[in-house]
Amino acid sequence: MQKELRQQFNKNFSEEKYRAFIDQIDALHPGALDFRLAETPVFVPKGFTRKLLQAGEDIIDIITDERFGILTKNAIPEEFIVANENSHAHFLALDFGVCENALGELEPQLVEMQGFPSLFAFQVALDEITRNYASIPATHSSYLNGYTKESTQRLLKEMIVGETDPKQVILLDIFPDKQKTRLDFLCTEDILGIKAVCITNLIPQDNKLFYECNGEKIEIKKIFNRLVFDDLQQLQGRGIIDITYPWDVEWVSHPNWFYRISKYTLPFMRSQYVPTTYFLHEIKELPADLENYVLKPLFSYAGMGVIIDVTKEDIDKVTDPENWILQRKVKYATAIETPDRNAKVEIRLFYFWKDGWARPVAVHNLTRLSKGKMIGTRYNENETWVGGSISFFEK
Repeated sequence: MQKELRQQFNKNFSEEKYRAFIDQIDALHPGALDFRLAETPVFVPKGFTRKLLQAGEDIIDIITDERFGILTKNAIPEEFIVANENSHAHFLALDFGVCENALGELEPQLVEMQGFPSLFAFQVALDEITRNYASIPATHSSYLNGYTKESTQRLLKEMIVGETDPKQVILLDIFPDKQKTRLDFLCTEDILGIKAVCITNLIPQDNKLFYECNGEKIEIKKIFNRLVFDDLQQLQGRGIIDITYPWDVEWVSHPNWFYRISKYTLPFMRSQYVPTTYFLHEIKELPADLENYVLKPLFSYAGMGVIIDVTKEDIDKVTDPENWILQRKVKYATAIETPDRNAKVEIRLFYFWKDGWARPVAVHNLTRLSKGKMIGTRYNENETWVGGSISFFEK
């Protein structure tokens, strides 16, 4: 996106340097890297960064509105409503496509959002390794609003661990040692000293939860939640605990925010940076230009179930329209020059919302490059210069 840095990086690129970069990443926790990392970071000029942050503020305005709870009261599937919801999400991730507007200018467009953590710890490590690999100038940072590696790690510790003994704080997921994001879980343990625990290993006792570590039964005081609740269906019949029960634990973030801040929220957004979105069951007449829309299930993750080239027949097949949205397509810009053909890019902004703050604050980012119709490694098989990455913003 920033021409001079792009040309310099591409000129100096070699497969040997890239392999050495991947080796450095793998050395963080050998064998744990289970997703593709792109050959390049993304260089973002000041003007586009300003648009990104403004787009984020437009969205935060809706989320912090006193009516937000009422707007999203039906967002959570009844079987997944967890007790003791708090007043706000601790973490948000806003995914912006780098798009072209009608004038051919680059602008961000919101494509997904989640009131849920992302690869916070891994991106801290990726920043440091990429900075050396790509010879990032001091004029650029992957952090936002004045944050640094040190202040970001400190904020994560304050929000997730605080004054609690780290061994009484867990990262919760389903079979965390098998997740593609397990490298991030291990990096989280490096920074915070907390263990990743599978929901199948939680031990209930009265209204408290415990887990075992090295033969010791440890009471859980806080849960750093990385559990996607609709994935619990795969564990039917395994006798897992009822996670919706009012357990005597503190959630960071509380699971209900995964649904409240999600695709469900998109139809309520009004901003030049948010494509027009409708709940499918509320549409009285389908748009005449249906080919310019994308059909998305509300309760899915990582792009699963999305229909890009929508037809009336696709919509007629939907038996639960209340669980789907129709969103106007955005025009991704092929903004990243690569050796064969240009790549598209999405920038995920990480927002942290510490207790006592009036609003969440953008702190860091995760970036993904694609040459397919969708972002994500499963949609970009056999491609190069695609995958996970990180953006460096001009200060």
